[in-house]
Amino acid sequence: MVNFRQYVFSLVTPWFIPQAPNVAKVEPALTPSKSVAIVGAGSAGLAALKTLLDLPDNVREGWEVTLFEQRRQVGGIWLPDPNPAYPPHLPETPLYPLLHTNTPVPTMTYPGFPFPPNTPLYPSHEYVERYHRDYAEQTNLISHIRFNHTVSNSSWVGSPTNGHWELTVQDHQGEEITRFFDHLIVANGHNHEPHIINFPGQDTWLRNTPKDGPSREILHSIWYREPEWYRNRTVVIVGSGASGRDAASQVSLVASRTYHSIRSEGDSATGPIIIKPEISHFTANEIVFKDGTVASDVDSILLGTGYDLRIPFLEAGGELSVIPSAHSNQTYSEGLVTNLRYLFPLNEHIFSLSPSYPPNALAFIGLPILVSNCPSDSAQGIYAAHIIANASLLPERKDLLRHLSDHEEELRSMGYDPYHVGHRMVIKGSAFDYQDSLVDYIKDRGSLHDDGRKFVEPWRRQASQYQCLKRGWKRVEELGTQQEWLRNVSTEQDWANLMYRLDAWQRDWEVENGLSYPSELLVY
Repeated sequence: MVNFRQYVFSLVTPWFIPQAPNVAKVEPALTPSKSVAIVGAGSAGLAALKTLLDLPDNVREGWEVTLFEQRRQVGGIWLPDPNPAYPPHLPETPLYPLLHTNTPVPTMTYPGFPFPPNTPLYPSHEYVERYHRDYAEQTNLISHIRFNHTVSNSSWVGSPTNGHWELTVQDHQGEEITRFFDHLIVANGHNHEPHIINFPGQDTWLRNTPKDGPSREILHSIWYREPEWYRNRTVVIVGSGASGRDAASQVSLVASRTYHSIRSEGDSATGPIIIKPEISHFTANEIVFKDGTVASDVDSILLGTGYDLRIPFLEAGGELSVIPSAHSNQTYSEGLVTNLRYLFPLNEHIFSLSPSYPPNALAFIGLPILVSNCPSDSAQGIYAAHIIANASLLPERKDLLRHLSDHEEELRSMGYDPYHVGHRMVIKGSAFDYQDSLVDYIKDRGSLHDDGRKFVEPWRRQASQYQCLKRGWKRVEELGTQQEWLRNVSTEQDWANLMYRLDAWQRDWEVENGLSYPSELLVY
């Protein structure tokens, strides 16, 4: 498997002293009362920055908070790649032009900051990109963000109780600067390094391209952009995640034949698709599936097989070990580990419990999967910001490790392997409970005013029960009545009411017409 590395985090800044390229420079010493570095200006990084800045003035007086972003603007994966990329070069984002949200946008928002009026309920990616930019601009985050530079290395200098992070930051011209920070927040997302499966016999199949046919290929969905590439081809799309289902639905409209290789038929895409089980192996001319059936006319394989959980700048600094086989907590005494699915040991999916540094020195925002990112990132940000401000809010490391071990055993008792499901919120409602528990923890210790309300608003929980929203909005689009539904919708409560009305409208219509569909419950 190719080891792809393309993390370029940047900052445009007046700090630099003229110097020959590729020579590291040390930032002139600053004396903030506390310094915090954030890496990544996607949903998670913006939430982390906002919650730090929301701390009371008397708490963060004299702090330096800097967010380093590799690209030209905020938005993370929602920011399009300005240049096409071809293997083995990685694109800046897996974003493809036909991408629409697969959850209703009211549920995707930062608390108190709804999407603007007239946003489609399931919009194209441009609306989500603009939303993040509006959030950063309207909440005054931009002045803290340094665009167009890379954090290429990060290491802890000090003892388990005291020290600082040494960051190497590189600009687009190849110049480097060294910065020191008390705390580091990693918020760079986890859709960067494709997880590429190698099937037995695939190299022989690739080499045996028919002379009168198109060249055979195997690509990961990180490079997928337009279905037109697959016109008149026969394609096998592997994987039932969002990218796999989207690609299968889109490609099937132009390909001569589309197979969707998945573990369960309930995870299949829509369209003129032939459902197949997982691939067993390749021969010189055939794809053999695990049920013994074969496909002998295939030109292209598209792998919607997810991403490896890697953080290259921590690996480069020796702070993160990559052990794909790690499947137990035996490494807890060694330091921070990724098995490519699960990063551990972490307190509440956030704070590293490595013995090399204090428990509040290194935080991760945005690791949970099967969540709506903005509200989850905000809850994590609140938890992290207050504990960065006051380390005494956390118990001793040994107690945090015991709590983590108990949580992993609870998952096992429910039939889940924590080292396989990783940071997925696999239990229904667990994402909401998780967010509430983070904020309640801070409130219970008097660090945040308790107004008697839960972090997760009741309408968000209610929306997760709606089964007809997406089908309802599709029918609205077919009828051309979007503006009628969106008229006068601006506040969070307006959006909540819209979802309630739309779900009921679609459900009644389906009952009247004797229609039955699989459940479409949102998974949080």
